[in-house]
Amino acid sequence: MGTVRTVRTDAFRQDAVRIALTSGLSRRQDAEDLGVGLSRLSKWIVTYRESEVDLDTDRSFALEHDRCLREYRILREEREILKKATRCFASLKP
Repeated sequence: MGTVRTVRTDAFRQDAVRIALTSGLSRRQDAEDLGVGLSRLSKWIVTYRESEVDLDTDRSFALEHDRCLREYRILREEREILKKATRCFASLKP
């Protein structure tokens, strides 16, 4: 089975650079959250850093992104806890 190649738009790349430069997270974490490889995100940063990415006006976007990421991580942890509880209760059946 071959790998599926996803084509990213310029807008996605610019948003990814904006997120990577303003999120306060590590590049590795940003790449994982965005679903791209670390080297690819780094290449985009080099390409788009001096382009149209305006960091000052996009601060509110970055803050909202941080809030969503925190909420996402909490929900992911809660889901894992519920999965473990479900397995535990399923094993108690007579």
